[in-house]
Parts: sequence; structure tokens; C-alpha cells
Amino acid sequence: MITKGIRGAITVNSNTEKDLRDATIELLQEIIKANSIDIKNISHVIFTTTPDLNAAFPAKFARLELNFTDIAMMCFNEIDVPNALSMCLRVLIVLNCDKSFKPKFVYLKGASSLRK
Repeated sequence: MITKGIRGAITVNSNTEKDLRDATIELLQEIIKANSIDIKNISHVIFTTTPDLNAAFPAKFARLELNFTDIAMMCFNEIDVPNALSMCLRVLIVLNCDKSFKPKFVYLKGASSLRK
């Protein structure tokens, strides 16, 4: 078994706890579905937000609503790059998996522009 990273991002409607919660859950659920993840195989998760998102910690919602209770998680701010996409939540899920596993990255809403 090895570890591989799965990247994803989503834009958030506004800097409120509710909108950050909704975006976090939507993004994680889509990544889990697209990659057929069993959460017991997740090693750790890193969340980043652009400087304009500070209403809540995304890890809180993963822990409370998706049962990521035994997974190490950290939240950080992105570098404030001029003209970068704003209101953006990014995630890196590090997964224990077979060598043949091919991660499917998920970019939702305005964050889909990050993959063009």
C-alpha cells in the first residue's frame, strides 16, 4: 500500500459559516464519490482557503458531518497572490491506496477555471 494525493477546490458563495460548511461538504462528498473512497483509508487532509474566507475551519465540518473523526486535518490560508481566484476553498486528501489507484481531481463551481 502507498499514499497518493487527491486535489480538489470549490468557490464559496460568501464568507459565512453556512456557505463555508456547504462548500466543504459538497467538495468532500464529490471527491469521495468520484474516487470511491472508504474514509478509513484517508491518511490526512489539508484544507486551504483564500484570505477572504475565515468564517470557520473547514475541518470542523468534515469531522462533525462526514465522520472524519480519526483523520488528521489542518487548515491554512493560501498565499495572497494578486488577481488569483477569490473565495476559494482547496483540499488535498492523502489516501492510503494501491499503487494502481488513479486519483480523480474535483474542481467545482468557479474553481473549475483552475484546471483550464
